[in-house]
Amino acid sequence: MQPIPTLTTSRLILRGMRAEDWPRYKQIMSTDRTRFMGGPFAESIAWGMFCSDHAQWDLFGCGALMIDDLATGPCIGQVGINAGPLFPEFELGWFVYPEFEGLGYAHEAAAAMLHWAKEVRRLPSLVSYVDAENVRSAHLAMRLGAVLDHAAARPSPDDLVYRHYPKASA
Repeated sequence: MQPIPTLTTSRLILRGMRAEDWPRYKQIMSTDRTRFMGGPFAESIAWGMFCSDHAQWDLFGCGALMIDDLATGPCIGQVGINAGPLFPEFELGWFVYPEFEGLGYAHEAAAAMLHWAKEVRRLPSLVSYVDAENVRSAHLAMRLGAVLDHAAARPSPDDLVYRHYPKASA
């Protein structure tokens, strides 16, 4: 079993989820901001997602980390590596709460998680599934060095798949 890591960047602490993260998570999942993820979500669905984000650590050796601002302390969003039957491959995903958008936090957190996935967890490949209309996430995936992979399996036929590093050769 992979322990839940704590990752630190120059501005952020990426840490395991806690029960006190639920109210804010529930709030954002109920808004139109989650439309690119299939939302907005009812509370019961959001709770299942929250629990899944945490449980994946025990089941697959990866999962979600909450993003805290190192200087001021508030939780500003989430970054994670999703796995399991709903994801054809290990998937890097992210979100930040609205008031923290545009400050580079998502990029910084995703880059730290990407590094951990490759160097520590040693995943042979990693993708991000991005809704075709989610221009900001597509741009962030490309800033992280990902390239479109038109041949990759995807959870939704309309998703774009950005590959962060190639599959290992057989």
